Amino acid sequence: MKVLVIGTGAIGSFYGSLLAKQGAEVSVLARSDYEHVKEHGIHIESKLGNYEFRPHQVVRSARELFGKPDYVLLCIKVVEGADRTEILRDAIGPGTAIVLISNGIDIEAEVASAYPDNELISGLAFICVTRTAPGRIWHQAYGKLALGSYPSGTSDKTKRLASLFDTSGINCVATEDIATARWQKCVWNAAFSPLSVLSGGLPTSDILTTQEPFVRAIMAEICAIAAAAGHKLSDDIIELNVSSTHKMPPYKTSMLLDYEAGRPMETEAILGNAVRYGQRLGVAIPHLESLYALMKLRELQLQAA
Repeated sequence: MKVLVIGTGAIGSFYGSLLAKQGAEVSVLARSDYEHVKEHGIHIESKLGNYEFRPHQVVRSARELFGKPDYVLLCIKVVEGADRTEILRDAIGPGTAIVLISNGIDIEAEVASAYPDNELISGLAFICVTRTAPGRIWHQAYGKLALGSYPSGTSDKTKRLASLFDTSGINCVATEDIATARWQKCVWNAAFSPLSVLSGGLPTSDILTTQEPFVRAIMAEICAIAAAAGHKLSDDIIELNVSSTHKMPPYKTSMLLDYEAGRPMETEAILGNAVRYGQRLGVAIPHLESLYALMKLRELQLQAA
């Protein structure tokens, strides 16, 4: 199996390394840390053990690849300025499956429209993992992946990729309904990602121990939108999210790390798309609307700075 990972951040590096450990030929497209990764590879510090990931090829552009991959894992955030369709253009051949491992609601349509002849697999990572320096990844907790064919179902290619991940030391499920899985993850992301930024940098543990009723109210509104959209979530999903977060080590969300670094944040993919969904469906979402408005002001502050 030939795989190209686009993006050597925490997600791309970690999951690409797992496929390499299972015998896949994994190349990476790197940008800011190209020189470091090409010379030194990527060091993974993980609950699965510490190890070095040496990609088959390290390229700045997909035009440099020798042959087209079976899978392209696009592991970049859905933010303003990220032209995902253009980044993919030179990476895919007729038989290449595109795998999106990204947060957010309704983030697949743009890619599906641009490449209608290529299979599209949508993926979600339930993980605490951070890029601490060029070529250095810290896997703190969890790691589950959910993969599903877009817009629904599980193809042979989806099952094959899920099986390889599942034997690598993490749990990976091939789901028939990836859209519902996206709402499941949004329950956590819509609460903790913006609150970590708006609180001035607090880790998830501090947010939850001091503002649990507020967190639960946000989660309940996401569940209400999902149900109105035809994706009813399990009755215990809020309890599961709250209890698992209590058990997590103190964690800085990726949105907070982006904010602190002055990078674009996933405000629209995670929060804005959910808010617009709720408004279209007539769902009362006062907490989410307030969070979204405050995040847009925080983005304005970043732009001014």
